[in-house]
Amino acid sequence: MRFTKMHGLGNDYIFLNCMESMPEDLPGLARRLSDRHFGVGGDGIICVCPPDRADFKMRMFNADGSEGAMCGNGIRCFGKYVYDQGLTGKRHLTVETGAGERELSLLVRDGAVAGAAVGMGAPVLGEPVPIALDGREYIARPVSMGNPHGVIEVENPSALDLRTLGPLVERHPAFPRRVNAEFIRVVNRRELEMRVWERGSGETLACGTGACAGAAAMIAAGKLDREAVVHLAGGELTVRWDGESGQMFMTGPAAAVFDGETAD
Repeated sequence: MRFTKMHGLGNDYIFLNCMESMPEDLPGLARRLSDRHFGVGGDGIICVCPPDRADFKMRMFNADGSEGAMCGNGIRCFGKYVYDQGLTGKRHLTVETGAGERELSLLVRDGAVAGAAVGMGAPVLGEPVPIALDGREYIARPVSMGNPHGVIEVENPSALDLRTLGPLVERHPAFPRRVNAEFIRVVNRRELEMRVWERGSGETLACGTGACAGAAAMIAAGKLDREAVVHLAGGELTVRWDGESGQMFMTGPAAAVFDGETAD
């Protein structure tokens, strides 16, 4: 089975061309390939599938085998994959995801995609809820970007023990579907610092939907302008919440790492 390893700010996925045939047991395949010691290594797998109505369809599975509805870093890499592999010559694409259709504008340099701007849909914000974590109380702001997020403002994200706090938020009773956890600090009105614990994958170097969720939560709280830079461990994303359409837009890079073939 041929694959391509790709990443968006270090949030890495294994891409499979499933336009003609779909592998069996995708959850099991995701667990095997994502293993960083005995597999290819990644935060999950992403399948490029034939669409029902759009240009392409994206299915993504986390490292634990659970299927995710949407992945912001992954969909930028998705755009790079289909363009660079010659599956399309279009620079403006519509991609079906589990969270609905998403529009991509590809940033092409020297004949290859360097990144993409993505229409991420409109955030849905819930009421803030107090949650107890490891002996302390935090305020979690629920935000849906097609997948669920819990945004928690803290003084110093880099000082947190995310291996302890991340799973506690992900599986907290306040979030019965499990949740992606964002621990954020507002640097100023146009900058946000963030660490992410992804549902089903653990701490990742970046999260596109999480960056949008974190920004939306702080914009709604009056602490952030409608366009801002989000600083993550793997790099920077630019997000913008359009006041007219209500949609979030995210812009960032996409990179290919290597091509390979599995033994089985």
